[in-house]
Amino acid sequence: MRFDILTLFPELFDSYLEQGLLKRAIQNQLVEIQRWNFRDWATDRHASVDDRPYGGGPGMLIGCDTVFQCVEHVQEVVPASGKLIMLTPQGRTLNQSLAQELSKESQLTLLCGRYEGFDERIRIGLNPMEISAGDFITNGGEVPAMLIIETVIRLIPGVLGDESSAKYDSFSESGLLEYPQYTRPQNFRGMEVPEVLLSGNHQEIARWRHEQSLIRTRERRSDLLTESESNSI
Repeated sequence: MRFDILTLFPELFDSYLEQGLLKRAIQNQLVEIQRWNFRDWATDRHASVDDRPYGGGPGMLIGCDTVFQCVEHVQEVVPASGKLIMLTPQGRTLNQSLAQELSKESQLTLLCGRYEGFDERIRIGLNPMEISAGDFITNGGEVPAMLIIETVIRLIPGVLGDESSAKYDSFSESGLLEYPQYTRPQNFRGMEVPEVLLSGNHQEIARWRHEQSLIRTRERRSDLLTESESNSI
């Protein structure tokens, strides 16, 4: 799967691309990531990409010209360009369901904003899918872009060492929060591993894990439960 990141600060991704699962996925050619600085399409001597908003107000807006040219260039050079995504607090909230939807694409173009956002004509003319990382504001779209990459690559076959890992993540197939997990030692400062996990009885372990997922979801995210699940606890 290919990600094309359009940003004013491509260097923010330097360390990120050299770590963990993502680095290995790139090395194994399961994931390809290209970065584009839309300042490269600026035409004045200051390489300007922003200007003051009409009607007044604080801050600066990213203008149309460089963004349109950069997006159009990427769409020309990418063999089968997929969705264009604008990272914005006004968009659809990123969740596991959306990540699964995006993982079915062969390519995503991630448009990262800065300052006070984008000229509205970028939305009108390019018609991007708008995605928000949550109900908060970041300095730019780069960290939300990383979140999209993080959530999506886990769903690409071959990226995880054990592909069943993603199946049991919170919000995945069951729609519930993940059950509690334990590893060695069996006793740590008086805190014991539940006996059922030591029993070797896989049916009982599966039942316990499902019950714990229901309990944890009810306590922390009851909005995720169906009516029947709420009544079963």
